[in-house]
Amino acid sequence: MSVGLLAMLLVVGTSPAVEDQGAGNLERFEFRETHMGSEFKLLIYCTDRELASSAARSAFARIAFLDATLSDYKPDSELMRLSDQAGGPAVPVSPELFEVLARARSLSERTDGAFEPTINPVVKLWRRARRNRELPRPSQLKEALERVGWRDLVLNAEAQTVRLARPGMRLDVGGIAKGYASDAALEVLREAGISRALVAGAGDIVASEPPPGRSGWIVGIASLDAEEGATRFLSLRCQAVSTSGDTERFVEIDGVRYSHIVDPRTGLGLTDRSSVTVVAPDGTTSDSLATAISVLGPETGLELAEQTEGVEALIVTVGDGQNRYRVDQTSGFEALLARPLEQEEPVTSLGPPES
Repeated sequence: MSVGLLAMLLVVGTSPAVEDQGAGNLERFEFRETHMGSEFKLLIYCTDRELASSAARSAFARIAFLDATLSDYKPDSELMRLSDQAGGPAVPVSPELFEVLARARSLSERTDGAFEPTINPVVKLWRRARRNRELPRPSQLKEALERVGWRDLVLNAEAQTVRLARPGMRLDVGGIAKGYASDAALEVLREAGISRALVAGAGDIVASEPPPGRSGWIVGIASLDAEEGATRFLSLRCQAVSTSGDTERFVEIDGVRYSHIVDPRTGLGLTDRSSVTVVAPDGTTSDSLATAISVLGPETGLELAEQTEGVEALIVTVGDGQNRYRVDQTSGFEALLARPLEQEEPVTSLGPPES
């Protein structure tokens, strides 16, 4: 989604010390590069600066490769080359593109199209709407929606081919790509022998084992009020967390605030202000579910989260009158919250989430 969101994720620090055998004299290293239109940040604990730097370069190279594969902004990306062949025969694709499309299509089926990897024709209209502060014309939306539909995204796992069955279809995997790239970068670090690391790309964070002597990585979830800062803190270990919302990317037209997140079922930007935070075993899952739950809304969205193994979710919605915010969460979300003492570490901002 990966797209500006409502809640900002912050790496706050690490939870209180616990007994940690074999950690050695690990040092903390931090690296940053811009990819996929966002800053990616790597936090690495290891004993060797050269190893940390080499592993970071490899991790960023992996993210850059996935950007060139999955971007809908780059006309020569593999995703866009595939889109150019919509309506034609099945096309062989890379393992990475096939996996992302397979995961996206599976979630589309589970959500009856609330998550939609073929939404690009509609998203393009809304990008123009934000620039011009002008709503898409109904005729434009109707024509764009006629080229959207996950059922016409035909995958053949054995041949590893993809066919866009409907002419004019265009792909957009912005709601899953950054989480997938963060997972891939963390795997590169693991293969380099680094077991304690965190990868953060905008509103998606993927973490392996925590820093030495600590029980978890502490991640702060900022309030819907951008000036309020983090109001809830999570303690994560070998988990991922993503947020979805419209804190920074929205457009107000005729007094109505439209999110950059589009409901594929209507073609309209969401107008209910909410922040969705999803914790999952991996970033691909947390990123895509955060987007899907934003579209589905609290009741159906929480039901989806409860039905997904290893997933917990928090939804904060702007209320009316005296109830400034409505808070909904899954049954196990509370257990992920950090204790007050854990929240006293200094905060490092990761920038606005973009899923």
